[in-house]
Amino acid sequence: QLQASGGGLVQAGGSLRISCAASGRTFSSYGMGWFRQAPGKEREFVAGISWNGRRTYYTDSVDGRFTVSRDNAENTVYLQMNSLKPEDTAVYYCARSKSNWYFQNPTEYAYWGQGTQVTVSS
Repeated sequence: QLQASGGGLVQAGGSLRISCAASGRTFSSYGMGWFRQAPGKEREFVAGISWNGRRTYYTDSVDGRFTVSRDNAENTVYLQMNSLKPEDTAVYYCARSKSNWYFQNPTEYAYWGQGTQVTVSS
């Protein structure tokens, strides 16, 4: 199971960190991804992190503003979001990959969290 938390309302230019806690003993074996879905839009890939945290990848629109990290001892993955913009407003989902890597394609993920709402006001 994946449990996302930390969303909320923030002004443009502000920061927010969202977390995703995983249950089970195999968290450290799998890549993780963050996705988001805004109203009326398709779910889009935001960031991914490899099983050991050494490799990360970001979609262009968040590169340089967002940072994905993980703590395998705590079974948790984080998304630090800085310089937030109104267009970052969405429900953010964490997902566990089917392998030790991350992918932009949501079909490569086996488990999904319930989502956490991030709202950025202008």
